[in-house]
Parts: sequence; C-alpha cells; structure tokens
Amino acid sequence: MPKRLYLLLVLIICYSHSSGKNKYIYDYNENCYKAYQYYLSLHIEEARACIINEVKANPYNLIATYIADYEDCILLLLNCDKSEYLRRVEHLDERIALLGKGDESSPWFRFCKGGVYLHWAIINMRFGEQYSAALKFHKSFSLLKQNRLLFPHFEYNNTFAGLEEAVVGSLPGSYKWLASIFGMKGNVKKGTDLLATFVTNHSAHEPMYTETVLYYLYARFYLLTEQKEVWNFINSPQFATHDNLLNTFVKANLALDYRKSDAAIETLQAAAAEANYNNYPIFNYQMGVAYLTKPDTICVAYFQQYLKKNKSDIYIKDCWQKMAFAYYLAGNMQQAQYCREQIKKYGSTRLDADKQAEKFAENNTWPQKKLLQARLSIDGGYNAHALTILNGIDTVSLTNPADKAEYFFRFGRVYEESDNNTNALEYYQYTINAGRKRHEQFAARAALQMGKIYERSGMKSQAISRYNECLDMPSHDFQNSIDQQAKAGINRLENN
Repeated sequence: MPKRLYLLLVLIICYSHSSGKNKYIYDYNENCYKAYQYYLSLHIEEARACIINEVKANPYNLIATYIADYEDCILLLLNCDKSEYLRRVEHLDERIALLGKGDESSPWFRFCKGGVYLHWAIINMRFGEQYSAALKFHKSFSLLKQNRLLFPHFEYNNTFAGLEEAVVGSLPGSYKWLASIFGMKGNVKKGTDLLATFVTNHSAHEPMYTETVLYYLYARFYLLTEQKEVWNFINSPQFATHDNLLNTFVKANLALDYRKSDAAIETLQAAAAEANYNNYPIFNYQMGVAYLTKPDTICVAYFQQYLKKNKSDIYIKDCWQKMAFAYYLAGNMQQAQYCREQIKKYGSTRLDADKQAEKFAENNTWPQKKLLQARLSIDGGYNAHALTILNGIDTVSLTNPADKAEYFFRFGRVYEESDNNTNALEYYQYTINAGRKRHEQFAARAALQMGKIYERSGMKSQAISRYNECLDMPSHDFQNSIDQQAKAGINRLENN
C-alpha cells in the first residue's frame, strides 16, 4: 500500500472513533514540529513518518491533520503532476471535515481551515483552475478575517492574513474582478508589515515561522521590489540551503530573477548530490535557464532532462523555445528549427512563458541574433558583455519596429543595472516611443522600470504616473506579471 494512502487510512480510522468535539485538541508538539520542518525542507518521507506517529499517539490532535496538508501542497506546486493532483484532490474535503470537528472557541479552528483552503487555492491556480482558486481563496480570506476579529491577539493570524492582504493589494486588472466580487481589499505594504511583525517576534521552533519567512521574502522581493535586501538575507547563515531542497529552490528561483545565473548554478550544483534532488524536475529547468544565459549549449541537456522526468504541462513549450534559442545562437539551424516545431505539439499555454513560446512558434521569423545574445547576458547578470554586444549593433539593420524597441529597452536595462539612471530613463523613453502601440512587452516593461526608478528616487508622483502608463498599454506579452508589478507599485505608493 502506498505510504500516502496508509497515512490517510490511519487518519480516517483514528478520527472515526471520535465521540465528541471536546476531545479534539490543537497541540503543536515535538512530532508536529519535526513533521513541519521536514515538509518545509522537502524531506517528505521523514515528515510523513512523524505525522503517522503523532496520529497514532494523539488521534485527536488536529494540528497533525493541518500539517499533513503541506505534503499535498508542496509536491503539487513543485511538480505540478496532473495525475498526482487527481489522486490527492479529495484530501481537501476530508481534511476540512476533520478540522470541522474541532473546538470553534479556539483560534486554531478557523486558522487551520483557512490555511488548508489557502493551500488548495494556490494549487488550483497552479493547475489553471482560476474559478476554484478564487472560491477557496475567498473562503480562506473570510475565515482569517473572522478569526482576527474574534482573536485579535492571536499572532498567527498575521501569517496567512499578511500574505493574502499583500496579494489582494497587487492583483492586476485581469484579476481585479475577483476582489470586487468577493469584497476583498488589500494593501501590499500593510500585508508585508504583518509578515515582518510575525517574523520579528517569533522563532524557528514555533508554528508557521519557516513558511512565513518565505512569504515575507517573496513579498519583499516581488511586491516591494526590495531585491537587494532579500538577496543579502538568503546569502546569510540565517537561510540555509544545505539539506534543505525547498530553500534551494527558493534561492535558485530568486537568483535567476535577480539576474545572478552563476549563483543559481552554484546553488543547484551544491544540492544535486542530495538524496531527493532528482524527485523534482524543476531543478533541471532552473539549471537550464541559468546556463542558457551564458549562453552554453549544456543547457539543452538540462531542458531535455526536465522534459523527460517532468509530468506536468507547464514550461514544456518554454523549454523547446529555449533549446531552439541555444541551437540558434550556436549556429545549428537544423536542430533549432526542430525544437521550434515541437513547441506547437506539446505543453499548455497557462503560463506567460509558455504563451510567449507558442507565439514564437507561430511566427516565421527568428529574433535578431545580437539582441537575443544581449537579452540573455542581461538575464544572467553579465552586463558588461551585454553592453559590448549592444554597442556592436548597427541600428540601420534594425528594420523591424519590434527590434528597434527591444534595442532601446536592452540598453535601458544595462544602464539601470549599472546604476546609471539618467541613461536608463532616456532609453526607456525611447522604448516607449518606439513600442507604445505594439503588442510586444517592451514599452510596458519600460514604463514599469521607469516607475521603479522614480520610486527608488523618492519621486512619488512620477512613479505613479509611469505605473499607470504601464497599465494603460495595449494588450502585450507577459501582461499578467507586468501588470501585477505595476499594480503593486501603485498600491505601495498610495498607501504609504
């Protein structure tokens, strides 16, 4: 019998003998602490064993029920395996039913139910089930809001409530209807402050601390644009990646988004020898992305490993596109064209990256080679090399308006990364002028980056103006992620 089914059977058998709600307790004891820490470091087998031991020893401890939900949440989010999702989806109703037997006068009653609903809202969103995600998110939001009213001094409220407050405050226009329908209001700064308060006042041995640190880091990195501060923290002894694959994933993810490919490669190489590393194909994808920015055709081997081991439908088209780019830059047009042809055959278009790959496959042209080299160099943090490439481009050869807009944008990025804001703003304005009426991402992203520069400089009105300009751009590539950043910027400034 699979161990996860055994765990579920133990839970059902133990709880089915309950004769009254008053027997149920919320005890975050040593077994629960160990299980939680194991789950949050991707030691799934060890975590599962701790939960089984706890259920046998204390069959009415609902904290064990709550913590068991992390297994589903973490595995489904990282591996996004549809068949695994179908096997595990019924656990939601079973756990909510068990948690419903608890003591309603306890602050943990609504908190645990709200946490489980939030887990599955995120899972639903990952699998493209937006309406189900919205319903569960609203249930979680309402339960936690009620819990804060009933138990205002219950500090654990600040964990999920802070995350949800920040997320709602940054919803882009395409998702804003969710908040309006359910009457949810958010504030990025206020939500992040709730997370900060909890992290400051609690320690690693207490419930919720480990994940709240991750929520706080992601909120600061993506919603408050405090990338430098977050990067410094995850490179400190406080953020260990040794024997912790979840922290490895987080650090590699932030390294790639912070344009530090060498750090991503180093982090992943150090973790590759760990026992469970190969259980998560996403690491191969991250390594491929990092090597592509060099560019190094070794990235192809990592993308192929992702495609071979991965059981989800996300990043499939993106992988084929990235392999096409690697071969294209290496001068192997036969293999590049083959990879391009595979994009239409496999994967989904639920993610912006996969949508962009599909659009590339439907187009008969290849990107301007030097612009692609410059883009990848910037993505990897190799700015001096990118500037050399850009300076070597003859602008007369850029007859495609999209290439002209990208050319200006890449210059703007290099200058911004080099702290030359004057030149960066100048080239971002060139980008907007060249691409405002087009459907590529460059004009919108240029307006976004101008907003960030003005915000960092304390020029509030100019920053808000640029963020609004970004939101007002015509439909374009990567719209959801770009709009969310612009919306978060406006929310930060208007509520600060």
